[in-house]
Amino acid sequence: MTTSNKVRLREKRLADAAVDYAWKIDEELAQLDAAPPLGISFQHYLAEYVRELRHPSPNRERFAIETPDGKHIGNCTYYAIDKAKGEAELGIIIGDRTYWDKGYGTSAVNALVRHIFQHTKLKRLYLKTLALNMRAQRCFEKCGFTQYGYLNRDGYIFVLMELHRKR
Repeated sequence: MTTSNKVRLREKRLADAAVDYAWKIDEELAQLDAAPPLGISFQHYLAEYVRELRHPSPNRERFAIETPDGKHIGNCTYYAIDKAKGEAELGIIIGDRTYWDKGYGTSAVNALVRHIFQHTKLKRLYLKTLALNMRAQRCFEKCGFTQYGYLNRDGYIFVLMELHRKR
């Protein structure tokens, strides 16, 4: 478990599946991820969820984001882990809207970055976020990420950001 001033990151567990599913079928949250809402049944999702918990991908680490009192408010991950290049992509969602604009995302990103740089040999983290998602961009900038370009894909414009390990 990794902690920060507002959140703690913990391993994903089966009890997270229902709220994770609710966030994945939410249209507004899907739009912020430039993806369609999930279109499968909960039973199908749960089967995939159990499979991922039992046999996690070696190229991805997933965490639940909790408040200090144990409320699951979001998820974060680093994936596309490339050990040869020393880099990975970072992702986060604060699915519980009552925790938006209160510093929980920034706290979670800081905790995840600290965890990655303390427990891996990765040297660079990168991400993409929608150009119109200013809330996310401000969060990532507060955490030290800098913009290095744009990506136009599937009708969406993404801001590309990166963070390098301090020497």
